Amino acid sequence: MAQKQFKVIADTGIHARPATLLVQTASKFDSEIQLEYNGKQVNLKSIMGVMSLGIGKDAQITISAEGSDEAAALESLDELLKKEGLAE
Repeated sequence: MAQKQFKVIADTGIHARPATLLVQTASKFDSEIQLEYNGKQVNLKSIMGVMSLGIGKDAQITISAEGSDEAAALESLDELLKKEGLAE
């Protein structure tokens, strides 16, 4: 299992558009990918799960991946979060 922590820096947090981008990116991979925030963990391939967390600015989130392409999945999600100015 691989995991990485991020701090959300976007003023609007992880709202509908960035959540959709995250879900679309995660769905490209075979690995199980989880998003954890505030003690809750959801499947990152589920838009309803991601939206239910209500992630705001300055939130600490953890993305974990387990499977054959876990490293590639985390790298891709890391690039997306940074490129979109969502998290660091």
